[in-house]
Amino acid sequence: MGLLSNRVERSLLKPGDHIYSWRTAYIYAHHGIYVGDDKVIHFTRRGQEVGTGTMLDVLLVSSGPTRSHIPCPVCVPSQEAHGVVSSCLNCFLSGGILYRFEYSVTPALFLAKARGGTCTLAVSDPNDIVVHRAKYILDNGFGCYNVFKNNCEDFAIYCKTGLLVLKETTMGQSGQAVSIIGGPLAAVLSTPLRLVTTNVYGMAATAIGVYCASRYAADIGMRSDVVKVHVEELTSRIATGMLQVVEPSLPALPASAS
Repeated sequence: MGLLSNRVERSLLKPGDHIYSWRTAYIYAHHGIYVGDDKVIHFTRRGQEVGTGTMLDVLLVSSGPTRSHIPCPVCVPSQEAHGVVSSCLNCFLSGGILYRFEYSVTPALFLAKARGGTCTLAVSDPNDIVVHRAKYILDNGFGCYNVFKNNCEDFAIYCKTGLLVLKETTMGQSGQAVSIIGGPLAAVLSTPLRLVTTNVYGMAATAIGVYCASRYAADIGMRSDVVKVHVEELTSRIATGMLQVVEPSLPALPASAS
């Protein structure tokens, strides 16, 4: 894996790998878990779902696999409403490039990655456990899709780590969702500095610093509001309505970044 790209060859994939492919000119990425035999289990925008309620939904809808007019000879379309599906690798990629999500990265490497949704400081569980979680959720569901709280990256990260954000007042674990909010947040928080300096380079440096701090604080490997949840308990929570999807608030910034 390199500093600028997590691109990986198909021949190097292992069951349990968290993979992704960029959509719509790198605006968003679709994530899934490779389970072997050229199969990927992933969470798509199907059935009951919750979006942003803005024009952003038009762009983010491309995070799901592209529908082809020619039926795939391998994949059988799922009729389940929970949105967790199994596809062949080709259908998952939809013509895009294959990338592998990185775990246990150093803080320096994490901050060097300009885009969120490509790596995390969190530690991955063994691959056999990851595959078990993905297959179990395929049969039992992952709740309602939500762009900020419960998306395809959240699904893949949960499968890899078993970690889940359960507080209803905070954001989910998705790095790319944090990036979507982090940019505007950095611009807003750095605006008061215009009263002190008009130096465009100083303003840019401050905005970048706030953006990086928000990404770092919200990473699943750094948060204090996450718990380890067994996959059987997760699906029980979903079935009983104890795991709710609501609009998130922004993660708090470290004291050093405020």
